[in-house]
Amino acid sequence: MLFTTNFLGAVFKNSKGSVQDEIAIGEVTTDSRVKTHKSLFVPIAGENFDGHEFIKGAFDNGAVAALWTEDRPLPDFLPSDFPVFFVEDTLSALQKLAAEYLKQINPIVIGVTGSNGKTTTKDLIGSVVSSHYRTHRTKGNLNNHIGMPLTILSMERETEVLVLEMGMSGFGEIELLSKIAEPDYGVITNIGESHIEYLGSREGIAQAKAEIMAGMNTESTLFIDGDEPLLAPLKARANVIDCGFTEDNSVRAGKIKMKSDKTSFLLNGKEPYELNMLGEHNVKNALFAISIGKKLAIPEDKIKASLADLQLTGMRFEFVQGKNQSMVINDAYNASPTSMKASINVVKQMEPYQKKILVLGDIFELGEDSKSLHREVADVITKEISVLFTIGQDAEEISKAVSRQGELEAVDHFESMDQLVTELKPYLQEGTLVLLKASRGMKFEKMLEHITN
Repeated sequence: MLFTTNFLGAVFKNSKGSVQDEIAIGEVTTDSRVKTHKSLFVPIAGENFDGHEFIKGAFDNGAVAALWTEDRPLPDFLPSDFPVFFVEDTLSALQKLAAEYLKQINPIVIGVTGSNGKTTTKDLIGSVVSSHYRTHRTKGNLNNHIGMPLTILSMERETEVLVLEMGMSGFGEIELLSKIAEPDYGVITNIGESHIEYLGSREGIAQAKAEIMAGMNTESTLFIDGDEPLLAPLKARANVIDCGFTEDNSVRAGKIKMKSDKTSFLLNGKEPYELNMLGEHNVKNALFAISIGKKLAIPEDKIKASLADLQLTGMRFEFVQGKNQSMVINDAYNASPTSMKASINVVKQMEPYQKKILVLGDIFELGEDSKSLHREVADVITKEISVLFTIGQDAEEISKAVSRQGELEAVDHFESMDQLVTELKPYLQEGTLVLLKASRGMKFEKMLEHITN
């Protein structure tokens, strides 16, 4: 049980039905199609849909109470004792309910934002913290103005630490999420190019990410990418810890070595750590998790064990057995120019493979700079790579630029996924490594069905 209708009645004063009967609410949902157990239904009105129209489905699927926009008539089929809480706006009410429930449970709150690596860092922190505390964290990509409140409202009452991923596409969104969550610890993983279409520049992106401080108090601690010049002004503030690779960072990693599917490094020149992930960019993400673990007094052996046995959200540098003993890295959950280049650099350093193939797709939301930012990806595609295949409108810029360099065995651009898969299949042999990387909207997971076991 999350709470009862009595708690809802205290938050939302205008109601009808058996509100005082202390009806238990087991979950909160905005999806009328999903079977639930004693749920509160929150009908959200969007541009192309209105959740109020689907209250019958929610009722049939287990809803025992609902929020409701006060100027809309209630449908006749609802029993007279069905608890309904009237609000001006159901989305704002969902956010208010999340904030009130969070205050009641009062866990330590960790908020994670950044252009790249949010989900990986959230998973790293969640793994470390859950080794010592009862922990709840964002699942999937429930990280926006609807998803984050739902994440909070799925938290068990015994939760001691809550790890929240905070996503955005424009100014003001992280500020809203931060004010709902009021993080005790905040993390800005990095500043890349994601959402530059809406934010105008990397400086604008940095400004938007810094909104995570809006809900933090003077005792809260902010962890930042200390190697990012755009975040350097934050170092002058109190309770800011910089993490990175350069010597001037207070938390730094050095002597980074990659082998098979693990990366080892030294923390501050003396403490050895091993991460069951590849790539320097993931080492930096691990620094945030280690730092927060230390702040929360988690024993070092637990921190190390958590990083060595990490479970990640799917489609993030996920190794999958390909056909004919080939190996496929599915890193197609999302992409930015920064993360695409980082993944390519990791592949280049993976020595056991005789042939390395890149399958790259469009990176979305780059605005008018999209073509030039795609071309920049070509800078890291060098002779360590054997074959490059691209698909999508702007990803062709990558293959064009690489073709001009003339260092690869084969470079080709495709108009359809079927064509690409047909050309890729003959390369799928033992000793071949294939990287899949693109924005989520390219739906690269469909390719996996044809090239893996």
